[in-house]
Amino acid sequence: MSGLEPFGARLRRAMDERGPLCVGIDPHASLLAEWGLNDDVAGLERFSRTVVEAVADRVAVLKPQSAFFERFGSRGVAVLEKSVAEARAAGALVVMDAKRGDIGSTMAAYAESFLHKDAPLFSDALTVSPYLGYGSLGPAVALARENGAGLFVLALTSNPEGGEVQHAVRSDGRSVGATMLAHLAAENTEEEPLGSFGAVVGATLGDLSTYDLDINGPLLAPGIGAQGATPADLPGVFGAAVRNVVPNVSRGVLRHGPGAVALRDAAERFAEEIRHAVTPT
Repeated sequence: MSGLEPFGARLRRAMDERGPLCVGIDPHASLLAEWGLNDDVAGLERFSRTVVEAVADRVAVLKPQSAFFERFGSRGVAVLEKSVAEARAAGALVVMDAKRGDIGSTMAAYAESFLHKDAPLFSDALTVSPYLGYGSLGPAVALARENGAGLFVLALTSNPEGGEVQHAVRSDGRSVGATMLAHLAAENTEEEPLGSFGAVVGATLGDLSTYDLDINGPLLAPGIGAQGATPADLPGVFGAAVRNVVPNVSRGVLRHGPGAVALRDAAERFAEEIRHAVTPT
């Protein structure tokens, strides 16, 4: 065992203490250019270090998108390793946005890359795709439990293409997305104060009252800011499960760079708006 508390317990505490905000670290080429940085490893490192130094000591979660680091090869992955370690050292939980999904030994290898306590890229949680069947995630579920980590499973994503899979209806009359939520609820049974196995559910999807979002686990909610959703939309989308929502904001914060103070101020504004929106009156 890793000696870490379960991810869900650590996340609940971080959200209560720091506010329920996840800031993405998405160093795509256009954003590097907006910051006046070159689209190279030096620009990547400068960008990532600035974000971590600006907000890792005050937000609950940082979510690096691994693809934007991997595109630079081994040197980019080295920057990612450093960013993860420094963010965790500053007190932020790190959700690695890698959306891995495979079967058998390959899924186990992906899990070991991000969820084994001794891995250079060890993260507090990992995004995964269940669309080879939820059971294919078994190695990641097992390793996450062993190491005090968590998973965020793609369930109801905000991209328009997702509906053709996630809203498809099974022979039992339940949609694929609803089936994934039910699997996660089972993983989190009797976990307190929060289970470690969460779902990715888009904040832009509108009324989701036909879905049971009460999975006793966190709901990672992309779409706040540049994609059009606002903190005020969260109660209407997530209903009674809103307290367990981890809204992700990427460009809405990152566009305020490269100044650390401006990044910090933007993150604090979003955190306060979200806290106000999800706190019962």
